Amino acid sequence: MHTAKILKIDQVTHDVKRFRISEPDDFDFKVGDATEIALDEDGWREETRPFTMTSLPEEQSLEFTIKGYPEHDGVTERLHHLQEGDTVLIADPFKTFRYEEPGVFIAGGAGITPFLAIFRDLERKGKLEGNQLIFANKTSDDVIYKSQLESMDGLKVDHVLSDEDLAGTHHGLIDADLLTDLVPDLDRRFYLCGPPPMMEAVEDVLNKLGVKADSIAFSD
Repeated sequence: MHTAKILKIDQVTHDVKRFRISEPDDFDFKVGDATEIALDEDGWREETRPFTMTSLPEEQSLEFTIKGYPEHDGVTERLHHLQEGDTVLIADPFKTFRYEEPGVFIAGGAGITPFLAIFRDLERKGKLEGNQLIFANKTSDDVIYKSQLESMDGLKVDHVLSDEDLAGTHHGLIDADLLTDLVPDLDRRFYLCGPPPMMEAVEDVLNKLGVKADSIAFSD
């Protein structure tokens, strides 16, 4: 494990924070990769949790976008109580998502994190055109990086809110009717990331709509 210093902490939503952390030497990662993070505290150094880098490899520091869970006194919630200047332990990176071709990205809540680096990389290269994001959250206040995502040139963004019915968004859950409405051509590549129950439900819907299993990508 590498010891890394927290350089900056910003509040993104009411329960999500952005952490800028010093990049360890020889930390060679690719867009979409993740790592394991542990608290640099007695009794917690062996407790690791996976987090995706939302920064790009060429940046001088690592960015993590992390949701807190006040109901659980675990690693993720304790990270939210750390201050700038504190240290954490970071493992070597590992592969999660790889972008293969334009497609439909379906994310639930903090499941947007592996897609953020992919979108930022494609935007930087001018290759976002043809990609679509269907982003499911409870309310508009839960949407991570809403304005940034909507301002990305070439990315089509559709918000689905389960607990709010707002103009410009879709109300409810991601079901067959919604998917056929938002994605008229289902002969696409689908990238899924979110809470397991949601992803299982979406995968089931896609299968019933005739989307081939090898056209659906999950994190490794």
